[in-house]
Amino acid sequence: MEIVYTGKTKNVYQLENGNYLLQFKDDATGADGVFDPGSNTIGLTIEGAGQAGLRLTKYFFEALQAQGIPTHYIEADIDQATMTVKPATVFGKGLEVICRFRAVGSFYRRYGAYVEEGQPLDAFVEITLKDDAREDPPITEDALDMLGILSKEEYQVLKELTRKIACIVKAELAKKDIELYDIKFEFGRVGQAGEIALIDEISGGNMRAFKDGKHIQPLDLAHLMLD
Repeated sequence: MEIVYTGKTKNVYQLENGNYLLQFKDDATGADGVFDPGSNTIGLTIEGAGQAGLRLTKYFFEALQAQGIPTHYIEADIDQATMTVKPATVFGKGLEVICRFRAVGSFYRRYGAYVEEGQPLDAFVEITLKDDAREDPPITEDALDMLGILSKEEYQVLKELTRKIACIVKAELAKKDIELYDIKFEFGRVGQAGEIALIDEISGGNMRAFKDGKHIQPLDLAHLMLD
C-alpha cells in the first residue's frame, strides 16, 4: 500500500489491485476552533470524527447505489476508518460542487445585498475550483468549457446529478427532522468509459445541517442519523 495523497481530512493510498484506500482523519475544516465546511484550512480536531464521517458516507453511498447513482464506493471498514474505492480521474485539478437550499456561508457573504441570510434557495448548484491559494474561486459553465475542464454536456450531467443526490440526502435528513442548508460534493470520471460519478465522501464535514434552528456538528450529525 503506497500513500499517494495527504489531504486535510483524509489520506489516500493506492492498493496493489489498482483500487484506492481512503483513510478518514479526525481533522475538520474551519478556523479558530469553529467548524466551516467551506473553509480551506483545518480549524479543529474532533475525536471520532473520522469514523463518524465514514459511517455517514457508507450510509449515503450505499443508499445512492441502491438507486442506481454512479459512485466510486466499493466498501468501508468503520473500525479502521477506511473506505475502498475505484480509481477516478478528477476534472482539471479538482472541482467542488455545492448545492444550496438556503443562503448561508460564502453565498450570503457574496450576495448579501440581494438576499436575506437563511433565505430559501431552489437547490442552487455552484461550482468552484479546488485551489486553496486562490480561495476556491467560483467558475461558470462557459469558463469550464473554454478552459477544457468540463464540456457543456458534462456540466449538465454534473448539475443534474448534484441536484438529485442533494435532494436524496436532504430527504434522508428530514426523516430525523434535520434540515439540510447546503452540501459540497466532488465528482470524477470512473471506469474505462469515464462515467461521471460521485467521489470522496458524504458526511457532516461537507454539509451544513440544522435541527430546531441549531447547527449540527459533524460528530453529532452521525449520532442523530445512525444511532
